[in-house]
Parts: sequence; structure tokens; C-alpha cells
Amino acid sequence: MKITVPATSANLGPGFDCLGLAIAKKNQVIIRPSKFHSVSLKGEGANNPALKDNNMFISIFNDFYHNLSHKKRNFRFEFINEIPLSRGLGSSSAVIVSAIASAYAIEGIKVEKSKLLNLALAYENHPDNITPAVMGGFNVATVQENEVRFINKSISNSLKAVIVVPNRPISTQASRKTLPFKYSKEDLVFNLSHSSLLTAAFLMEDWKMLRTASQDKVHQKYRMKQMPELFDVQKTALRNGALMSTLSGSGSTLFSIAYEDESKKLEKALRAKFPHFKVFVSDFDNEGVKIEI
Repeated sequence: MKITVPATSANLGPGFDCLGLAIAKKNQVIIRPSKFHSVSLKGEGANNPALKDNNMFISIFNDFYHNLSHKKRNFRFEFINEIPLSRGLGSSSAVIVSAIASAYAIEGIKVEKSKLLNLALAYENHPDNITPAVMGGFNVATVQENEVRFINKSISNSLKAVIVVPNRPISTQASRKTLPFKYSKEDLVFNLSHSSLLTAAFLMEDWKMLRTASQDKVHQKYRMKQMPELFDVQKTALRNGALMSTLSGSGSTLFSIAYEDESKKLEKALRAKFPHFKVFVSDFDNEGVKIEI
């Protein structure tokens, strides 16, 4: 059995904890019955032995598998990771979603994506990453009565994601501590209006509106101060054809959107100016989690 889950970019500027989309950079897990429990890891994190010994995927998978089957079986888990770790691209959400989905699939139980999303909520209480990981595309989501309520929209093939991954992380926990305890009414109204406009721009495919709509006054500037180079990355992206450029999740990745014919030029400009960072162009993912048996 093979499970794939896409990377995600959350917040998208003003949509703090409620907006997110899926990027076609994926983590893949292959599971086979085995006489002995074994784990192999390729790609991102392959050089970190702690990931094999303290594997969140296997812990969540075992919890669900034992509850569903009441059996004890051994499996071989092969992880092929494309999503950078601890860089604001939803690596932990990909683990949570794939672990739950595969436990159901191993038992031959079909689970609707809406149910999978709500099961994942127990491990990740912010829906902006887990919703695109499950559903793909662009999502606006909230939690009400312990359920994720969301609207999903596929993203046009005419757009590309241009990703800048710095050579060091920003801790999500530490990043949240940099945020103010209080905000002015003006800043909150600013974000409410821009988040609403950004949602409308994606739903209406009004791409020229993205630059204005993606502005934020709630979290980005506080988080980006931990890595001041990110301000320059953002300015460079917007000067070289980006339709929008925002911090991805809590960082440290900077996420931009460009038209397909502008994306390579933007990638080249960012690589030239930030050679110590990883820069790449990606499609968007409109499918979300996939299981192949």
C-alpha cells in the first residue's frame, strides 16, 4: 500500500490559522506486511536517526490500527519524504493524515475525507494545514463544535508555487511567543478585510488581487524578525513577478505564487540573490491525500 500527502502552506498572509493550500511536493509511505517491524527513510530527514526511533507516524498508526483491528501484526514502513522538516510546509500534518488514513486502509475500511479531517484534528487543532493536506487545493477552514467546517477550491494550472526554504528553521512554538498579547482594532479590521478579500480572490480566480489581499498585520512581521533575511526575500519576490509572497505557516519558508510563464524568472532571481537557500518551483496539488493498494 502506498499513501501520498502533499505539502501545505498555511496562513497565506492575513488568513491566520484559517487559510491554506496544497503544494505538489509530497511525502510518500509504502507499507508492506513483514515478519519483523522495520523502518526505512529516504529524502528529507534521512540523516536524522531519531526520526526512525521516535516516529510520530508509527505511534499514530499503531493507535488507530489496534483500535480498528484488535490484532498485532508487523509491517515494513518505507518513508520517502519530499517535504522539508520544520520549515512551515506542513510536514507534521502530512504525517498525521497519512498515519490515520493508512490504518483504515490496511483494514480495508473506507473513510470519507471529511471524517479523516476530523480525526486529524485531535492531533493538530489548527485546520489551516490539515485541511489542504486531506483535500488538496485552496481551503478556508474553521473549527466549530470539534469539527472542521471548510470550503475547498481547486487551484488553476496557470499558477505555480515558488518556494524559498532557508537553511535553518523557525520554531513554531517559539514563533507564537513573539506575537503580541493584544492587537489594535485597526490591525484586526485590516486582517479581517484582507483575509476576506484573499478568499474571494481565490474563489473568483482574480489573481491580480492577490498582492493587495495577501497583506498582513497580525503575525508575519513579528515572526520574520527572527530571520531578517526573509524581508528581503519577500521584497525580491514581489519585484520579480510574484503575485503574492507570504511566510509559509510560521516559517521559515517563504511562499510565493506566480504565473507559469513568470515562475522560472522568479526562481532564477531568488536563487541568484539567496544562494544559501533552497529555491524551487512547484505545481499545486488539487487531490490531497491519496491511497493506492
